[in-house]
Amino acid sequence: MSDTITIPGYKAGTWTIDKAHSAVTFSIRHIMISKVKGTFDDFDATFVTGENPLESTVTASAKVVSINTNEANRDGHLRTGDFFDAETYPTIDFASTGLREVKGEFLVDGNLTIKGVTKPATFELEFGGFGGDPYGNYKFGATAKTEVNREDFGLTYNAALETGGMLLGDKVTITLELQAALNA
Repeated sequence: MSDTITIPGYKAGTWTIDKAHSAVTFSIRHIMISKVKGTFDDFDATFVTGENPLESTVTASAKVVSINTNEANRDGHLRTGDFFDAETYPTIDFASTGLREVKGEFLVDGNLTIKGVTKPATFELEFGGFGGDPYGNYKFGATAKTEVNREDFGLTYNAALETGGMLLGDKVTITLELQAALNA
């Protein structure tokens, strides 16, 4: 790992998430045969890129009430105390603690807080690049992905299946499609 890296088009500064071109998604194994996907439709993030890219930071938050799995009854259940308890814990939060490069891959380490429980999490970061949009904004794009055990965050609800196994898997994949604009 080098102390300083060079990324084509990189600029230091503060960047604001472009919600119209970003997404916060997740997937979880369901009845042991497929995966159910969902989104958090209301989210925010700020990126501060340092002169050295490895000194950059991110803070992000998603509103639990905005969970959307395209099934209203399930979404309502996910907002209850069986799962996220949106009334008591209205947001899911992430704050980075470091950015590192390992064998050409970028990893963003940080603290993920779900349902009042904070655990370390590492997102694999794939840069899409930097460039201008048709409106004069300078932007970057990236995809970030991690996998967490939902039970580590107190999301323990489950049900046994008549055919054996459990209704829900323990592992949840979180994928972030990100586009952010450099603040003027």
